[in-house]
Amino acid sequence: MIRESREHGVACGTPDAVTVEAPHLLSAVEAIRRIRHRTLTASALLEACLAQIEGFDPALRAWTTVSAANARVAAARLDKAFATGQINGLLPGIPIGVKDIFNTADMPTAMGSPIWRGFLPGNDARVVTELRLAGAVVPGKTVTAEFAVHTPGETRNPHNPEHMPGTSSSGSAAAVAARMVPLAIGTQTAGSVIRPASYCGVFGFKPSFGLVPRTGSLKTTDSLDTVGWFGRTVGDVELLFDVLRVRGCDYPVSDARLAEQAKRVRLGDRWRVALVKGPKWADAEPYARAALERYAGMLSEIPGVAVEEAELPPGFYEAHEVHAAIYDKALSYYFKHEFQDNTLISPIMKDLIVHGQQTTQEQYIRALARQTELARALDRWFADRSDILLTLSTGGEALRGLDAVDRPDSCLIWTLCGVPALSLPVFKGPNGLPFGVQLAARRYDDQRLLRFAAFLCGHEAAPVEAPRPVLS
Repeated sequence: MIRESREHGVACGTPDAVTVEAPHLLSAVEAIRRIRHRTLTASALLEACLAQIEGFDPALRAWTTVSAANARVAAARLDKAFATGQINGLLPGIPIGVKDIFNTADMPTAMGSPIWRGFLPGNDARVVTELRLAGAVVPGKTVTAEFAVHTPGETRNPHNPEHMPGTSSSGSAAAVAARMVPLAIGTQTAGSVIRPASYCGVFGFKPSFGLVPRTGSLKTTDSLDTVGWFGRTVGDVELLFDVLRVRGCDYPVSDARLAEQAKRVRLGDRWRVALVKGPKWADAEPYARAALERYAGMLSEIPGVAVEEAELPPGFYEAHEVHAAIYDKALSYYFKHEFQDNTLISPIMKDLIVHGQQTTQEQYIRALARQTELARALDRWFADRSDILLTLSTGGEALRGLDAVDRPDSCLIWTLCGVPALSLPVFKGPNGLPFGVQLAARRYDDQRLLRFAAFLCGHEAAPVEAPRPVLS
């Protein structure tokens, strides 16, 4: 049974007191520091994480595959390299969970579907390759919704197993929240990083579209799918961004923008924060709306922060319809064989495919054009009036029941427009469950967004570390 911790979900403050001898409780940044100083080994860290998985995953079901033997071999190899002074990579010995839609050479990739159970792709997705090259250890694959869409997997919420953990990247979020791994990767096509991060009480980051390669991962849409990840501190999230983002002469636009916005981040900068309620605000719970308004008021009292309520242009009220046209049409194309063969796909998936089949090519092309228009409009909006957009991550805490119908929210707008978004585990709902505040920024202002989140932590306006559920 998993019991709720009374300490989690506070809006600010320092991390809970932890036993420093329990390596699985360390942040990735702190674990790396200890490994580099030879006070912790990669094997000891891995064993602590594997013990946590063994002890609590039968209740949480965050993992679809755990490859302990392969992970132990990788950790031992790293320890041997460390002993000879060959410490390379930004993630030396850090265990990282991988959503089961990314190819892995040493583990199956089933994509949440019984059709593909046991499928061995024979290669690693590019992000998995980058993780391994950086020294990370991959202990297993985390549960995903069927084809990373809407049908929920088996994962439970670590703060209360009777409540939903979020959408398709729920296994990764739950694994991080339950201290099974310090970091895990997922994907977002609508809200599949931000939403489970909010419900599971961890930091969830969706970078700007195109900054992280998708090679070797399941494709559901061409213009929406985005690789993201979960961590227990802002520093850990930022570390993974540094490892996974593209860079160099092959990416001139993003490289130039990242360099430009990095120069604009100065100590003592004045932050322009726009409180945006926007589309689907009425669907949020009253307690969540009140919490966000109080939080905005608290931020306005921090020196150097100017908070102003702002409206998005009227066109954004059609964003959900634009997203649905693109999403469903793409699903009907990429999964047409599964649909035609009447194989083991869920009723939800079938309904989406049918809707996509009814969407004409002309409607799809118009929706793509409208996506571009909205992305450009949001870019101008940020340039004119705001550094940071502030809104809710979800409409409240996690609903009871794994198959509960979730509240509509604004997550897919930021995905549609390709901008970076970050969920901070700031709030508690009436049942004591966490939910998040969401920050978004102009496209390619990812580092600036993460810098602002660190600024909030430094001013006790966000938790330094994600709240810990009490597991038993």
